[in-house]
Amino acid sequence: MNAITKTDFHFNGQKSVYHGKVRDVYNINDDLMVMVATDRISAFDVILPRGIPFKGQVLNQIAAKFLDATSDICPNWKLATPDPMVTVGLKCEGFRVEMIIRSILTGSAWRAYKDGCRELCGVKLPDGMKENERFPEPIITPTTKADEGHDMNISREEIIKQGIVPAEDYAIMEDYTRKLFQRGQEIAAKRGLILVDTKYEFGKRDGKVYLIDEIHTPDSSRYFYADGYEERLAKGEPQRQLSKEFVRQWLIEHNFMNQPGQVMPEITDEYAESVSERYIELYEHITGEKFDKAAETGDVLGRIEKNVSEYLKLYEK
Repeated sequence: MNAITKTDFHFNGQKSVYHGKVRDVYNINDDLMVMVATDRISAFDVILPRGIPFKGQVLNQIAAKFLDATSDICPNWKLATPDPMVTVGLKCEGFRVEMIIRSILTGSAWRAYKDGCRELCGVKLPDGMKENERFPEPIITPTTKADEGHDMNISREEIIKQGIVPAEDYAIMEDYTRKLFQRGQEIAAKRGLILVDTKYEFGKRDGKVYLIDEIHTPDSSRYFYADGYEERLAKGEPQRQLSKEFVRQWLIEHNFMNQPGQVMPEITDEYAESVSERYIELYEHITGEKFDKAAETGDVLGRIEKNVSEYLKLYEK
């Protein structure tokens, strides 16, 4: 199966390229960003040794749909998707903060709560909550973006005090975060899902705050199935969810959490194919549309280069 784990394009006007955990981002004339969603997959802050076919296409197309579906709420960076694995958009100066918003006590927030924490990123948490219980209203728990290692929790007050984001820009980001999350929850509800938590990134261009990067994908968000949520909560049972969590669970079952001395388990063809199928299932459930496999065979890198180059020529005109 054809998984794209590395790109090395040389587009017209290219100034630089940044290879992230799963995306390769090409800077065109300090004006545009060509973001290639590769088939790399990461968990526990490590890139797994082989790619997952169609994962990049799944994430790129979900993000594109949600960027279009929320463009009335706030401006976003997206201009076009010239290829199923690529989004081209405006280059913005990114804020060094991720806006995480949570509607349910789960994941890392639950682990902290269980250990006695009653304040998260400056937000007071009620006593007596259960795992997977809804908060009275969604809470924003930002993190600082780290160059290396884990992002760190931080409060609104500290962000402003340290000058990481100016107060007026942070207020805009907070407002956008709540409105985007509400829209995401409404769309998810129509699909029989609960958008549990997610993260947004923002940047600035020409004095205006823009939404950047991906949104509402299973890599950046957690979804629960709405059907059975209340019953499982009442019984203290795990929720059925749509997210990348199944990959983390598989690694944990194979004794890997990126701790010293641990060895990455082998990712067989069969397992890679099963993960690919799960990602396609996520796409179809979240969007309600049939997934079209853009390239099961053939020169995918050549296709991407041709499609992006043609778009950039048109853009210059």
